Amino acid sequence: EPTEPDGVRRPRICLIACLILREKHTRCAPQVTVRDALNQALDEELERDERVFLLGEEVAQYDGAYKISRGLWKKYGDKRIIDTPISEMGFTGIAVGAAMAGLRPICEFMTFNFSMQAIDQVINSAAKTYYMSSGMVSVPVVFRGPNGTSAGVGAQHSQCFAAWYGHCPGLKVVSPWSSEDARGLLKSAIRDDNPVVMLEHELMYGVPFEMSEETQSKDFLVPIGKAKIERPGTHITLVSHSRPVGHCLEAAAVLAKEGVECEVINLRTIRPMDVETIEASIMKTNNLVTVEGGWPQFGVGAEICARIMEGPAFNYLDAPAVRVTGADVPMPYAKILEENCIPQVKDIIFAVKKTLNI
Repeated sequence: EPTEPDGVRRPRICLIACLILREKHTRCAPQVTVRDALNQALDEELERDERVFLLGEEVAQYDGAYKISRGLWKKYGDKRIIDTPISEMGFTGIAVGAAMAGLRPICEFMTFNFSMQAIDQVINSAAKTYYMSSGMVSVPVVFRGPNGTSAGVGAQHSQCFAAWYGHCPGLKVVSPWSSEDARGLLKSAIRDDNPVVMLEHELMYGVPFEMSEETQSKDFLVPIGKAKIERPGTHITLVSHSRPVGHCLEAAAVLAKEGVECEVINLRTIRPMDVETIEASIMKTNNLVTVEGGWPQFGVGAEICARIMEGPAFNYLDAPAVRVTGADVPMPYAKILEENCIPQVKDIIFAVKKTLNI
């Protein structure tokens, strides 16, 4: 409280103190893990609509294999949170039938590798019914669980099914990266009248992200079919989904120190794909690199490259599009081999420099 020339002491707020307080407030922004974001979304949608129920292996009394459904069985009971036998074909068929009868089931696979046991129900029963019934029978079911590579679990548990399910008409396919993605996409998927496949990533469940009050609102939804620009840039476009989005942002931060500004696009939805956002970005940056954890042949990146080649953005490319993908082999068990089969930050940096010829 400095003394004024007239001798009167008047309190003043120190600008430096204000800046410190604001910075402290920014650092203390609430962080929510992907696991908790999914749990919140499930809780809110179960409370909102009594037709919604969750079924799968260990989702009830054990609180879920990955604790996504923690506390929900105690809150909603056996009729809304249902433990099933280890029979994907069986409980997926129950979910699809319940959806046809007017309920809104959420079918959890302990891993999407096991959804292969139920592929007939997902594709032949859920995906095709609305079309084959001329729009008379909708199938509002969500198939969700961890997808893609894990850590040290071998070939049968480390596959990405984004391209598999994205190939099939009748399905909507979403692939979240952040807590905001996971929360908003799950709520949108549950409310959608179509069968939705939600491909989460096991290694992201425990990762915290800052979430604003708006994104934690019960009314917050992430629209299916709309990508998000996570980082604006001018020199090259990086398009990715799920966990590799984080790798793209890390690579972009490294490249920015060398004067290369990458625009990072988080697809969020595999089907329907937001090609317009990708095209608009390429028309600005004139270069494209796609990044995914799945195999290269007939992959998500291959589809993006084909769509760009067929559309107006092709004429804006200054160099051929480059794909960064998982290795074209069944996933090895050994840790060092596993790491060499999954796209790393250095692989993205190498692809960017190759595309820009630097």
